[in-house]
Amino acid sequence: MPQPVFRNSAKAPDGRGAKAPDKRVQLPSSELGSALTVVGVLDTEGELFIHGNVQGRINAERLVLGRRGSVEGDVVARDVHIGGRLNGRVFALNVTLDDTADVSGRIFHNTVTVAKGARIDGRMPWRPPSYFEALDDQLPETKS
Repeated sequence: MPQPVFRNSAKAPDGRGAKAPDKRVQLPSSELGSALTVVGVLDTEGELFIHGNVQGRINAERLVLGRRGSVEGDVVARDVHIGGRLNGRVFALNVTLDDTADVSGRIFHNTVTVAKGARIDGRMPWRPPSYFEALDDQLPETKS
């Protein structure tokens, strides 16, 4: 079933015609509950909420790792919001770490927001947006 596209077709404030269309698209979303553990690759073109455990790679448009969620593996997404435990690498344009985040590994990002109290054991190298556009099925090797 196609997802709705939200557009604003109202008149401009001065009454001289329509505003430019709003190109935001509502992403399809999936949720991994707290009682579940997944071993393998999770791949979605939408939004993924994780409250359980994942051992493997995650590919998503947007990932939200809940406070009690856990990921052991690499994450590739446009936006990543971490509230739980992550052991691996993150490749995302925008990364947000909550005060309950516990990350071990590398966070390759263009923008990052870190809340007071977040725990990070690793590096957070900055990358330009073009770096993320070039990522395909093969992730770069990183030195330990």
